[in-house]
Amino acid sequence: MRTPAFLLLALLPVGAAATNAAAQAAANATVARTGVYFESYSFGSGLAFDRISEMTIPFAVTQRFGNRVVVDIGSAFASASVRETGGGGATIHHSGLIDTDIRATVGVIPGRLLFTVVGTLPTGAAEVPDTTIPLFGATATDLLGFTTPGFGSGGGVSAGFASAFKTGQNWAMGTGISYRYGASYTPVAGGSEMSPGGEVRARVGIEGPFGGGKYFRGALIYTTSGANEMSAGGRTLIGDRALLYAAVSMPLGRTNLSLYGWDMRRSGPRAADTVGVISVPGGNVLALGARLERPLSPKVTLVPLLEFRHELTGPVLLGYLVRTGSDVRYRLSEQATAVLQAQLAFGKLNDEGTSVSLFGPRLGMLLEWSR
Repeated sequence: MRTPAFLLLALLPVGAAATNAAAQAAANATVARTGVYFESYSFGSGLAFDRISEMTIPFAVTQRFGNRVVVDIGSAFASASVRETGGGGATIHHSGLIDTDIRATVGVIPGRLLFTVVGTLPTGAAEVPDTTIPLFGATATDLLGFTTPGFGSGGGVSAGFASAFKTGQNWAMGTGISYRYGASYTPVAGGSEMSPGGEVRARVGIEGPFGGGKYFRGALIYTTSGANEMSAGGRTLIGDRALLYAAVSMPLGRTNLSLYGWDMRRSGPRAADTVGVISVPGGNVLALGARLERPLSPKVTLVPLLEFRHELTGPVLLGYLVRTGSDVRYRLSEQATAVLQAQLAFGKLNDEGTSVSLFGPRLGMLLEWSR
């Protein structure tokens, strides 16, 4: 499932993501996860398509070697489709593996400094027919928040450092920085080869308890990347991105309430008016949400949730979305846990002055086993 924590993890620099992986593996030598997620959105009249659907089957394994090394591997099978408007509208479909990440985290100074290297294997769809471009564009929007927003690339390598230290008696601060190199590939069959620009991510975060059993977590992630160069000439530029995240959890009797929010702002690229340059416009995605964790028994926990998202592309409103539903966590044994998810989303999309309603479910199941 894509909870706010999973979304943030996807946006964090490599070093910070490695910190989380190392912490999860610290208590268990092996952790394996898999599941299945289905999400679908139907749209009112006014768009070129009236339905988008996606099914994802993720799988990941984390293995700890001694006290300093953690290795994990993760990928997924994804199947997505978009149906064009009209009774006889065609359906654009894609299915297959996505890219595979292999990550190694080394405790250079245990508890103080981590080094992480990630190899991305191009097991996904690096080259696709031009007829599938509408599908890939629709699943990539942050507003809808699909479990699998992208299906493949030419692969690449990332490396970074992360550190943490105490600030005061109970608070801690963490920092991380990473660099990613992406290999060249041909995104559209018969088109030009693209060489992705290098990407640098930096992060600083802080967390700790405060009055009445409350707990705060916050982070700022800044990303800058170079131009994507095309073999036939021309470049694509994307502006710098800054993501600010904050969450507060607090006990309410037997229930724990978590309030969170994140704002991801993308600036307009520099040198956007240069001849031969294609610029990705600036934008902003805002999310606000709440989650309750209510134990129903020693083995079962109910987690209802509510989230609001709002996205701008340049000064234009792309749309808004409200998602509500619940997770049910069930401890199958000392080593295994299952999470069932059922959510509904509704909202509006704007396209060239036309406002279109959207509605759809997200259903999922996650299984985790550790030893």
